[in-house]
Amino acid sequence: MISKDYIITSAEGIHARPATALVKLTKNYKSIISIKKGERVVKLNSLLNILSLAAKGGETISIIAEGEDEFVAMEAIEQFFNEHLKDL
Repeated sequence: MISKDYIITSAEGIHARPATALVKLTKNYKSIISIKKGERVVKLNSLLNILSLAAKGGETISIIAEGEDEFVAMEAIEQFFNEHLKDL
């Protein structure tokens, strides 16, 4: 299991468009991938799971990956966060 913290720098936070793209991305991996905000942890397999966290700009979240391809999955998620959830 690996975990990485991210600060959401996009002012809009994680809204429907990036959340949908994140769900699509995680379906490419066999690992169980979850997102944590505060004490709440949800799997990244559902748009509603992600939106229910209401992650806003400036907040810290953690991504947790566990499984046979966890390192590859985490690299892809890191790239996703750098491309889609940062202010330009």
